[in-house]
Amino acid sequence: MLDQGAPSAPPHNRTTPVPPSAGARLMRRKPVERLVAEGGQGEGGTLRRSLGLWQLTMISIGATLGTGIFVVLGQAVPKAGPAVTLSFVIAGLTALFSALSYAELAGTIPVSGSSYSYAYATMGELIAWVCGWCLLLEYGVSVAAVAVGWGEYLNELLKGTIGVTIPAALSEPPGDGGVFNLPALIVVLLAMVFLMSGAKESARANTVMVCVKIASLVLFCAIGVQGFRSGNYAHFMPLGMSGVSAAGATLFFSYIGFDAASTAGEEAKDAQRDLPRAIMLSLVIVTALYVLVAAVAVGAKPWRQFTGSEAALAQIMREVTGQTFWGTLLAACAVVAIASVVLTVLYGQTRILFAMSRDGLVPKVFSRVHPKTGAPRANTVIVSLFCGVLAAAVPLGQLADATSIGTLFAFALVNVAVVVLRRTRPGMRRSFRVPLSPLLPAVGFVLCVWMMGSLSAVTWVVFGVWMAVGLVFYFGYGFRRSRLATPSEK
Repeated sequence: MLDQGAPSAPPHNRTTPVPPSAGARLMRRKPVERLVAEGGQGEGGTLRRSLGLWQLTMISIGATLGTGIFVVLGQAVPKAGPAVTLSFVIAGLTALFSALSYAELAGTIPVSGSSYSYAYATMGELIAWVCGWCLLLEYGVSVAAVAVGWGEYLNELLKGTIGVTIPAALSEPPGDGGVFNLPALIVVLLAMVFLMSGAKESARANTVMVCVKIASLVLFCAIGVQGFRSGNYAHFMPLGMSGVSAAGATLFFSYIGFDAASTAGEEAKDAQRDLPRAIMLSLVIVTALYVLVAAVAVGAKPWRQFTGSEAALAQIMREVTGQTFWGTLLAACAVVAIASVVLTVLYGQTRILFAMSRDGLVPKVFSRVHPKTGAPRANTVIVSLFCGVLAAAVPLGQLADATSIGTLFAFALVNVAVVVLRRTRPGMRRSFRVPLSPLLPAVGFVLCVWMMGSLSAVTWVVFGVWMAVGLVFYFGYGFRRSRLATPSEK
């Protein structure tokens, strides 16, 4: 028997906990179980689970469909010529491989942080921060870029209805002949009002707008095909494969919305079942419509005439019919359609910041939930004002390319994360599994890196500056305030 009165071991024999090294702190991972358990919890309230498969799919389509066709098409056609249809296919395939990885992770880790949370669970805090910072670039800047295009279609609508337009000084950003893009600021503030009422109410408004945009694109195809000229495809690839690649990198901006459904993980009724379905279903619908509309548009208008056109579809409708009515009608639909992109992408931005704030990496104000609406109101106001001012002051082309590089970087990390989680947690329940893993995630990663290489040197410089600012913020704020850095909260 043990001697109950035996003296304890000398103090010098006890082991003293060794503080983790700086490297270990940078690689600290947040357990998946903890991520899921904290779902919906914010400062002073919780997010409400009110979204089903239909609403999630509409959020994903709402954030995706419209951007590339209504706005960026005029930027991409001069780069690729008629082969812009091929550029859409390449961008869509790149998105598809990443979407498969998103679908698996969304069903496994159904939280609001999207790829930021997936990286936190698999690759550690520093990589998660980098991913989250890229998402802020992806979502925040894309809101501004789409808002710029909204102003173009608003002018088309005003011109066709009352015969006046907003003066260039108030409808174009500096550098494009204006002083301040007032319409871009207005549409962001309108989206802010909807979001402050709650996720369910915002989803209803978005569903109506998505139906309008799909109907408008079908109408464009039905009328635009009447002006189709096969001669417009005579020189299919006038600028070579490099042009197709460059246009594809720009058009990848058009596909960023499919992952918006993953940012609603903490407001979905059955996230593990519905998120993967919503992501894949929305991407299939959007890609089919993009390719169809692009093919009709280039067939109806010589590719060289797209230069400088940010309201190309309305112009084509007017030219094909010889009447202003159809172009005006499409412009009206585009005003509604693009507003839905602003609404849903702004929604995604606020939910990513919500997750980062809950983890302590950004200030707590971003995770404060209003008890009545169940929405992060302060977060919504701050993000909306920032995006609105950005939209009013920066030209579209620069915004679109900056968004693309942030998106591609985040998507590349998601393809890595799905492989890492398969290796580290093979027994976890997965409602969807990427087929042929790790081959398909590897292909998705390579395609993302390839398309990043197709972007301009200026875009890379902007991206480098953005990442440097993000690292300064992380080491100055998030590294010390992270909830994982506090032993009592582990």
